[in-house]
Amino acid sequence: MAAIEKSIDVGVPVSVAYDQWTQFEEFPKFMTGVLEVKQLDDSHMRWSAEVAGERKEWEAEIVEQEPDRVVAWRSVGGLTNNGRVEFEPIDTGTRVSVEMEYDPDGMKESIGALVGLDGHQVEGDLERFRDLVEAREMPTGGWRGTIESGEVVEEDRVG
Repeated sequence: MAAIEKSIDVGVPVSVAYDQWTQFEEFPKFMTGVLEVKQLDDSHMRWSAEVAGERKEWEAEIVEQEPDRVVAWRSVGGLTNNGRVEFEPIDTGTRVSVEMEYDPDGMKESIGALVGLDGHQVEGDLERFRDLVEAREMPTGGWRGTIESGEVVEEDRVG
């Protein structure tokens, strides 16, 4: 498994950064290569992305979600990946930290992981997220429910 850890400081309150991040269908606006994210229910999504020049699809399950603190996921079919995004209040806004693990599929992806290209992509995605969330007065919505061990234990929508 290849691993990536990156973080960025964004100039908005934690609740704004968190609410925008939970708008998974908006990910193609700032994530390079992501073609579509379809929210299937509160804890499941179907992803479609271009990876190393090939279209890949997979489903992911949110295994942990706590408003203004964390969103963690794992793939449940297709491309193998998992990770978490943490939101931490800082003096100037919010620190958004991403940890991901994935299984490189094929020579191109393995080489990309070895030379750190994937880490650069995540850095760029976080910079575009910062630009998106700082340019808006309000997030495009939000889901402030809680998920533990893949099960929704509290449901709350905003926007």
